[in-house]
Amino acid sequence: MKKLLKLLEKDAHVTPAELALMCEKETGDIKQMIHDYEKQGVILGYTTVIDWDKTDFEYVNALIELKVTPRVGSGYDEIAERIYNYPEVESVYLMSGGYDLTVMLRGKTMREVAIFVAAKLATIEAVTSTATHFVLRKYKDHNVIFGGAPVDERGNIL
Repeated sequence: MKKLLKLLEKDAHVTPAELALMCEKETGDIKQMIHDYEKQGVILGYTTVIDWDKTDFEYVNALIELKVTPRVGSGYDEIAERIYNYPEVESVYLMSGGYDLTVMLRGKTMREVAIFVAAKLATIEAVTSTATHFVLRKYKDHNVIFGGAPVDERGNIL
């Protein structure tokens, strides 16, 4: 049921009883549906979105674009699997456009990210080029707005 999945995606903290009311189902039915979705691999996990900028944890997020030469028989999957197994990597996407893969990762410093790209990503035989971009500020992530709308302090030009 699409409505149930949308509600869980927005807030996984909602109880089965609350979900049952919102979906006009019985609580037992909702629990069974969630269990079935987990077993089928439709629901892969539950996460909490944290605004790390409001903590004393120092980090940098990076988006790395990769051009790769896919291998016969395994295409991009083998390369993506090798990359997503690094603990620093948070996401890997196959993309259309100028680059083939996009890698999202978190490091302690820009230098740490640069070393990761040079020592681990660029050394993969199938990788032909990389482009690294650092996230300067998050405004919205996982459908959560960070810190509200920014205030425009430029003023009017007459």
